[in-house]
Amino acid sequence: MAESSERDRIDKWLWAVRLYKTRSLATDACRAGSVAVNGQSAKPSRAVHPGEVVGVRQGLIQRTLVVRAVPAGRVGPKLVPAFCEDRTPPAEFEKARGQRVQQILARARGLGRPTKRDRRMIDRIFGSQV
Repeated sequence: MAESSERDRIDKWLWAVRLYKTRSLATDACRAGSVAVNGQSAKPSRAVHPGEVVGVRQGLIQRTLVVRAVPAGRVGPKLVPAFCEDRTPPAEFEKARGQRVQQILARARGLGRPTKRDRRMIDRIFGSQV
């Protein structure tokens, strides 16, 4: 059985295609069980190959990606589509957007009126309709 090279690791691939800001965050996500390859939970050192389906839980969003290639290092944002295909349904992104609006609008009982900062965020979301 041939050993996989250092660049084929799933944590390094997640970092290289810019899903995580640092490689240690990608490693922590793998250890926490937030990353699955072909439906199975993946350890950080698991080898990744073209054609595999990678599922990543980022907050409320469950992202689905197909590996096209493994880059030698971190790639620029414009080159990311050459290394992965994003098959995340648009409903996942809408779910996260809706949750963000709910967090801004939700106020704990007794906190009073919105602050100036809160008001500006509400205006930015809804425009001048409020």
